[in-house]
Amino acid sequence: MATASRLAGEFVATAILLAAVIGSGIMAERLAGGNAGIALLANTLATIGALYVLIEIFAPVSGAHMNPAVSAVMALRGDLAWKILPAYILAQLLGAACGAWLAHAMFDLPILQWSAKLRSGPGQWLAEAVATAGLILVVLRAPASRAAAMVAAYIGAAYWFTASTSFANPAAAFGRMLSDSFAGIAPASVPGFVLAQLAGAALGLGLHALLGETSSKTAKEIA
Repeated sequence: MATASRLAGEFVATAILLAAVIGSGIMAERLAGGNAGIALLANTLATIGALYVLIEIFAPVSGAHMNPAVSAVMALRGDLAWKILPAYILAQLLGAACGAWLAHAMFDLPILQWSAKLRSGPGQWLAEAVATAGLILVVLRAPASRAAAMVAAYIGAAYWFTASTSFANPAAAFGRMLSDSFAGIAPASVPGFVLAQLAGAALGLGLHALLGETSSKTAKEIA
């Protein structure tokens, strides 16, 4: 039952996160009058709020990873059992897909769709590596009491200082390829993003080790 609760937590949290990211992108694009900057700002603020609340609620349940790269890092560190890692990733991917479909349903859009928005090239891949490395550093080094705020703040900032608008999450890339909306990414662009994210996660873990361990673990599996 404990494992089922963790997996349910990852599924629900990831679904809500993707619904927030995609849904706010749809709303922002409709209301921004063609101003991409205002649309991105609205999308950023919604993501910050959703991340903060989701981490606060689901951290005691599953660790609130919502991200296969984070879960893989936790498994490498021994904070998540390897035997549960595939189930965590599957729950996150299914949650991401359901979150995208939920956003479409709320805005009366076709449920099943593919994004046509290409996001590719060395600058985009470097941006995803940087965004993910920074996220892993924040997750591993943030004091537990401030983890939700710090992760949300970092992702909000990275929306603007990275060329890719900081997906930093293979599950997010998967969910967003299922939405031909403001937040979407074309399926052909996803493999490059995921590889860059995984490289960034390894870099973040290496930098954390170089800086030395901290006493807090913010995304540790609940025992």
